[in-house]
Order: sequence, then C-alpha cells, then structure tokens
Amino acid sequence: MAQELSERLLASLVKKKPEGGRLEHSDTKRPGLRFRVSSTGRATWLFEKRVKNGPKRRHTLGTWPAVGLSEARAKALELEAEASKGIDRVAIAEASKKAEEDAAASLVTVRKTIATYDEFHLRNLRRGKERRRQLEQALDAHLSKSITELSRKDMQAAIDAKASEGRIVFANRIKSALSAFSKWAWQRGYTDRDEGASLVKAGSEKARERTPSIGEVREIYQATYELGPLWGPMFRLLVLTGQRRGEILGLKWSQVDLDKATITKPGSETKNGKPHVTHLSQAALDELSALDRSGDLVFTTTGTTPVSGVTKAKRRLDKLLGDDFEHWRIHDLRTGLASALAESGVSEGVVDRVLNHSATGSAPSAVARVYNQAEMLPQRAAALDRWAEMVTGESARVVTMSR
Repeated sequence: MAQELSERLLASLVKKKPEGGRLEHSDTKRPGLRFRVSSTGRATWLFEKRVKNGPKRRHTLGTWPAVGLSEARAKALELEAEASKGIDRVAIAEASKKAEEDAAASLVTVRKTIATYDEFHLRNLRRGKERRRQLEQALDAHLSKSITELSRKDMQAAIDAKASEGRIVFANRIKSALSAFSKWAWQRGYTDRDEGASLVKAGSEKARERTPSIGEVREIYQATYELGPLWGPMFRLLVLTGQRRGEILGLKWSQVDLDKATITKPGSETKNGKPHVTHLSQAALDELSALDRSGDLVFTTTGTTPVSGVTKAKRRLDKLLGDDFEHWRIHDLRTGLASALAESGVSEGVVDRVLNHSATGSAPSAVARVYNQAEMLPQRAAALDRWAEMVTGESARVVTMSR
C-alpha cells in the first residue's frame, strides 16, 4: 500500500498490526521508503534503491519509533544520493568484512607461533609438552595478538608475576622457556628482533639443604593417614619409594607388577629419560593392593587424567604436622631417604640408582662407565626394604628384584 506517511498514520498502522505475517506501506513522498509492521507489532524502516550501473540494494534504517518518519526520510535521501553516484554501501561493507577476515586469517598470532614452535622443536624434546604448557600459561593474556607485538615487557611481566608469588625457581624456568622461544621466533623470521634476549631472572636459586631426619619422615608418614583414601596412599608411596612427585602422580597400573613387587617407568616418564625399575617394599605393596584398579591411572579422580591439587593436599598435611614442624618440600623426602640409607651403610651407587640419578662427574673412567650401567636391582630392593623398615618400624619381607 502506497500513501504519504505521517506519524499519526504510523501509530495507527502499528495498532492495527496483522494477525499473521507482515504488512508493508510505501511512502509516496520518498519513493523506495517502506514501513513494515509484523504480527508482533515490531515496526521497521526499509529503503530500496538501485545503484547507478549496479544492483538494486535494500537497506534497513532502524525501528520505529526509535527512528521517526523525518529521520527515516533523511536517511533514505542520503542513500538515494549515494546510489545516484554509483556508491554501493552493501558492496563496500562486504569488501571491508572480507578484508578483515583475510587479515585475521593471515595474522601470525602468539598462539600460532607457539604451535609451530611445538611442531618443529618442542615435540622432539622429552619435556616438550611441559615447555609448551609453560609458554601458553605465561603468555595467556597475549595469545591472540600478533607475534610481532609481543614485547620484552610482556614476557618480563610473566616472569615477575611468578616471582611475586615467591616461586623463584619456577619463575626462572619460565624465563628460560620465554628466552628460548623468543630466539627461535627471531631466527625464523617471525620477529625482527629477539625480544627475550635481555630478560632478567627472577633471582638466584639457592641449593636446598633441608634433609628431614628419619624421625621427621616418620611424622610425615603417620600424618598422611589423616589425608583420606586418595592423598594418603599417594604421599605414603612417595615416602616409601623415594621417587619423584610427577612419577608417582602419573603412575599407571600397567607399570605396576604386584607379583614381582616392582614399578617400571619408561624413559619418556622419567626426568633423565632412562627407564627405571623401583622395588616395592611390603608396605608399598600393601598401599597399592588396597587401591581401586578400575582404570589404568593409579591416582585419579576423573579416570582419564592424573589427580591434581597436590599443593592443596600438601598444605593440609603441613597443618596436621603443626606450626613447629620445620618447612619442607615434597622433594626433601628423597633427600631424607638418601641420607638415611647412606648413614645405614648403603653405598652411594645403590642410593643413586634407587633415586634414578644420572652419574655425575666430568670424565668417568672406563671402569666407572661400566659400573654406572649396572642396575644393581637386588641391592636396590634390599635398600628400599630397609628404608621401609626405618619408616614404618615393621620388618621387611625382602623380594628379589630382577628383569
């Protein structure tokens, strides 16, 4: 229906909204301008005009009454003038949108660069997954920006953030990760300069001197019985085996042989990259035998990933030990084991193999090189049985360990 529109007429048209569908009313004063009313009472302004030497275009001008009649006519007049000059707003908007999409697709973001870094470098490292996780966490706020916009200030802020939490060692690890990533990106032309070349360490790392006494280890061991059926066995297994936290947290039943009383870890899951066999004392066997074996992971709440929250569990354990108990780290349990076994007469070579330490020294002799390859499984089994006896006060049932 075509007629000269007025505000009064518009109000009546909306009031008489169609029962279904929608109705359009053309304005004779401004050809091409239409007033559309839907069955819900929503009123919309439309304008249609052919662009000079181009297609006919339809434009939505807004809704009534937010956009009144006079404003709608003014917008229509502006569009009509542009169309007469061959200006196509729709084509311009589509071209602009495509240009933005193309720019976004070609943008090399920090996230994409880390993924490429992983593909060509990190995945070849034994701890490559951990290094990628460090990078993504440290640069979380910058992952969507262009790699060329990642500044030294951004990276230093990530290091300082960890340092402010008192985690100096971890902050220094992040610094190393960022420096290596930045150098790699620069060498391959992703950036014009190595922004990470002058990153500053969080601080000096001091060697740990905390060696829990056997009495303190016993206190820790006994306190774990208050941690419940998940964290209690996990901490007790850490004490009894002397293995690293990650190696026990990620322990799989497929790596446990209860009959042979051993845990066998592949080199891909050990710090030094070497396969490692750990003897299970009777106390350690009892802990594992009491656990559920419905999935492959020994310590898990999801069934698919190793348990998380060890820091929170450690805080609970510290509260159980009381304020007078000297501060300790989980890693100190290994130091306590090594010290106690050495003092009881176990050789350094056996202790090193129990802990899966790599041999140290700049130039070992031919005899030493051969000796260092010896696994000494029976001696290691006897040592861990002796350690369990020290911790629990119960006599060990020695199990001979062999391949």
